[in-house]
Amino acid sequence: MAKNVFVDVEECIGCAACVDSCPDVFRMTEDNVAEIFNIDGASEEEIQDAIDACPSECIQWEE
Repeated sequence: MAKNVFVDVEECIGCAACVDSCPDVFRMTEDNVAEIFNIDGASEEEIQDAIDACPSECIQWEE
């Protein structure tokens, strides 16, 4: 089963660590929270690196 990624916008602190780590998948909104705009823009390993870089742990895999 393919994995999807979820960003808990209530927990996002707007640090953009995910964007720095994986800019082909994540971007910041006008409200300065992370969003996923292209889930196919990177490998699962690269996305996991972005998840691991998040200090607020607001990005998670969901099945």
